[in-house]
Amino acid sequence: MGYYIKVESDVKLYIEDVNPRANKTILFLHGWPGSHKLFEYQFDQLPKRGYRCIGIDQRGFGESDKPYSGYNYDRLSDDVRCVVETLSLRNFTLAGHSTGGAIAIRYMARHKQYGVNKLALFAAAAPSLIKRSYFPFGLSKDAVEDIIKGTYEDRPKMLRQFGDTFFYKYITEPFSDWFFNLGLQAAGWATAEVAKTWLGEEELFSDLKKITVPTLILHGIHDKVCLFPLAEAQKRGIKNSKLVRFEESGHGLFYDEKDRLNSELMKFIER
Repeated sequence: MGYYIKVESDVKLYIEDVNPRANKTILFLHGWPGSHKLFEYQFDQLPKRGYRCIGIDQRGFGESDKPYSGYNYDRLSDDVRCVVETLSLRNFTLAGHSTGGAIAIRYMARHKQYGVNKLALFAAAAPSLIKRSYFPFGLSKDAVEDIIKGTYEDRPKMLRQFGDTFFYKYITEPFSDWFFNLGLQAAGWATAEVAKTWLGEEELFSDLKKITVPTLILHGIHDKVCLFPLAEAQKRGIKNSKLVRFEESGHGLFYDEKDRLNSELMKFIER
């Protein structure tokens, strides 16, 4: 059930839409530098339980168009709004992983929670991926600059190194290759431009305060990309939120503890 949706006159996004006749909808926003395929182990199971699972490939990634611009959180959240309106989605759960979680938060603030009745954040890159003078958590600025430099100099090597930090549990070599190839699907310029947003003015402290829907925060305590204190900051910033610690997960909790993530997500939606 894959198709394309136009979000600008010259930009189309790829959409994977599984079990479209179901009454309960989850719209998934993937993290950097993957695609909707990162949620394979959710799409395998949740439609069996009566859920419609929609995955968006962000512009520049996966099977979507790869324009040379438009990689700030405002434009990326506007892309989500285009999808929501085109599909006439109402009362759905918005779920975002990593940078996808940051985009979800910006969507909630910028578009006044349009159509969303619940929000789920998985290892979200919010409220700031990097340390700032007023936020002593997150990655160092140098670490992100190394990622950008590696993207321009040897992107495959950078992706391999990033993949080595992504999961907490043991992954097989074939699985590692699969994850690596998802990153290669992205455009190099899109990979770099999204990483650059982490260094700039893209912080989400004020956005968190505008979220009023029930919010589930799932975060691995061994996360080396979005460190666990980010989840605690999200919990403090979002009034109606619940934080669940994933004791056996790194950044890729959608695989490290896939069964538990699926279970926690379903329990949250059914409440």
